[in-house]
Amino acid sequence: MNFWEYLGSRHQQLLTDAYQHASAVFQCMVVATVIGVLIGVVTYRSEWAGGLATLTTSTILTVPSLAMIGLLIPVVGLGVPPTVVALTLYGLLPIVRNSIVGLRGVDPSLVDAAKGIGMSRTARLLRVELPLAWPPILTGIRVSTQMLMGIAAIAAYASGPGLGNEIFRGIGSLGSRNALNQVLAGTLGIIVLALLFDAAYVLVGRLTIPRGIRA
Repeated sequence: MNFWEYLGSRHQQLLTDAYQHASAVFQCMVVATVIGVLIGVVTYRSEWAGGLATLTTSTILTVPSLAMIGLLIPVVGLGVPPTVVALTLYGLLPIVRNSIVGLRGVDPSLVDAAKGIGMSRTARLLRVELPLAWPPILTGIRVSTQMLMGIAAIAAYASGPGLGNEIFRGIGSLGSRNALNQVLAGTLGIIVLALLFDAAYVLVGRLTIPRGIRA
C-alpha cells in the first residue's frame, strides 16, 4: 500500500486525530496566553521580577517533553490532563518574554499623556500599553504555537489526543508495511496544521494591528 492509498483508507481517523491535535494546541494556547500576559503585566515594571519570570519559564522549557509528561502522569493521570498541563507550561516563555519586552517598549510620553488626561493605571494599561505591546505579544503567541504543534505529538506517550498517536503507532510497528506511512501521515499532518495556524495569526495581525504600527 503506497502513501496515498494509506491516506485514502485512513482519512477519517486522520481527520479526527488532526482535529484533536489542533483543538488541544488551541485551547492550551488560550490558557498560556492569558497566564503569560498576566505574568508580563505584573512583572514588566521591575527588572528583577521580569528577569525571574523569564528565567522560570525558560527553565520549564529546558525540561524534555517526554520527561515532563512522564512526571505528570503520576500526578494527573493519563490522557488529556498531562497534555494540557505540559503544553500550557511549554507555551509560556515566548509569551511572557514578548509581553515584558512589548510593555517596556511603549513610549513613556504616550503613557504620561494618558495619565495627564486623567486615565487610571488600569485604563492606561488596557487602552494604551497593551494595544501598543500587542505586535510583539502576537509574535510570541505565534512562536509558542509552532513549538506546541510539535510537542503535542509527544502527548501520545500518555494516551493523549492528536496526530502523535499515528506517529507512535508507526514507530511501534517498525518493519510492517504501513509503519512509514503512519509516521509520515502524522508528521505531515502536524506540519500542515502549523502552517494553517500561522496563516491564521497573520490574518489576526492584519485585522488587529493598525497599519502605522505594522510599518
